[in-house]
Amino acid sequence: MDPMDYFSDSESLNNSSYNNSHGLYVSDDDEDDSISSSISHHHVKNKNNNFSFLKESDILRLQEDDISRVSSALAISPVVATILLVRFNWNVCETQDAWFSNQDTLAKSVGLLENPNLNSPINSTTCGICFESFSFDGVNSAACGHPYCTSCWKSYISVAIDSGPGCLTLKCPQPSCVVFVGKDMIDLLGSQKEKDKYQHYLLRSYVEQNKKIKWCPSPGCEYAVKSDDGNVNYDVSCLCSFMFCWNCSEDAHRPVNCDTVAKWVLKNTSEAENTKWISAYCKPCPKCKRPIEKNHGCNHMTCTHPCNFQFCWICLEGLTKHTSCNTYLKSEELEEEEKQKHMAQSELKRYSHYYERWANNEHSRQKAISDFHELKRVQCEKLTLTQAQTVSQLMFITEAWQQIVECRRVLKWSYAYGYYLQDDMPVKKQLFEYLQSEAEVGLERLHQCAEEELNAFLSAEKQSIKEFLDYKNKLTRLTQVTKNYFENLVGALENGLSEVYCQYQGGGLVAELNENDHWMCERCTLFNAISATTCKACDLPMMIKTAKN
Repeated sequence: MDPMDYFSDSESLNNSSYNNSHGLYVSDDDEDDSISSSISHHHVKNKNNNFSFLKESDILRLQEDDISRVSSALAISPVVATILLVRFNWNVCETQDAWFSNQDTLAKSVGLLENPNLNSPINSTTCGICFESFSFDGVNSAACGHPYCTSCWKSYISVAIDSGPGCLTLKCPQPSCVVFVGKDMIDLLGSQKEKDKYQHYLLRSYVEQNKKIKWCPSPGCEYAVKSDDGNVNYDVSCLCSFMFCWNCSEDAHRPVNCDTVAKWVLKNTSEAENTKWISAYCKPCPKCKRPIEKNHGCNHMTCTHPCNFQFCWICLEGLTKHTSCNTYLKSEELEEEEKQKHMAQSELKRYSHYYERWANNEHSRQKAISDFHELKRVQCEKLTLTQAQTVSQLMFITEAWQQIVECRRVLKWSYAYGYYLQDDMPVKKQLFEYLQSEAEVGLERLHQCAEEELNAFLSAEKQSIKEFLDYKNKLTRLTQVTKNYFENLVGALENGLSEVYCQYQGGGLVAELNENDHWMCERCTLFNAISATTCKACDLPMMIKTAKN
């Protein structure tokens, strides 16, 4: 039996968590303009569409509603309500609870005065910054009453706003004063550019300090995502078509967890890998110890200026005393050095293996996205002319490309998963590599069919209807089969390959029953339902050893 028959079996689909474990929301209005959104909508349905996308105007409205709620409930001005909400990360309930629990302490901590000093100078006063005398009309002050001239206030506010979001907690210029400077003072004395910038900081503060709202991390995207449950962990497809993880804001990386992604990204950007490469392929100069790479030429090496030491690359002995190095010298130090070098080379090759495939699938995914847009812009129109097909009749091609892009993303992150899969778990590694291989082979077949075989139908010469229908059936079948492969791969990785409950016995691999009453084939490591007496992939008869508690 072909392994493909197993993956198309309805039982495997019912056991898969790929379709419904982590839902993605897609706006119907933007579905046609967003490849990632349409991919998510097509493959992953969310039972609880508990998040929405916000534009800047939506965020501003929510922010104003929260300020109004706090202002009304606490009988305070909107300016004071804003200061309190910034203090408590825009959490309305926490702000109200803190106010009613200990109003005096809270007011003092944020710079609110119980009795503001509103007494105005009678004639004139001296500015506390420039020490010039000004009339009453030429000075301003916060609630504390410390007078400063309008010009110094404007300079103080301008510098604070230019310095960044810290202006949201701006205090009186008096060094010992802790009274806040609110939005009312900014609106009174700031320029229009400064007022807009302050409002921008306030708006971003509302999103970045709010546990239920996050900005889309795609460069240039102005959307934010609001969730009713800030602790959920799923991939989000923004209306700009960018997919990201709600939990860590990295690119969407199911089925790999956030910790693995963080380690992988750090490893790809770490200087430690450069150091490891130097250790594996370079030798230190015997005199100055700087690493040297030999990429061509004879074994006569000369270190760079100012060292200029000449030595033999093979034995690292100076050429003034060197004759030959053909005699084998065994020493513990040389053995340890060679051992460390061999380990470094081995680890570097292992890392390169997974990184190259990770990067290649990301490159293929980006190319597939580009090809998908080309299909929608140009090729679909050609097919409607050459094959007399309507747009709805060509949806099978769109679905195939959506599947390709999503599968490239999953396959990419599966290599990061494989890198961190422990070598002392050979059975799990064997199952992982089998599922990954089947998924990758299926994806390559689908990608080739969608990319190359479609070209024959884009030419001016019209192919027969039968040929096009045969191609449609083939591409549709490959799309479904590939989807099934990846459902099994994603489900297995998200479960930590928990299907494996096997041990080596008598020189061979013997399968055990797991907690879900499945058994794994000793030949191909495929896990089968207990009702099956032979493996669905390779027809090998079941060998069962009851698991012990």
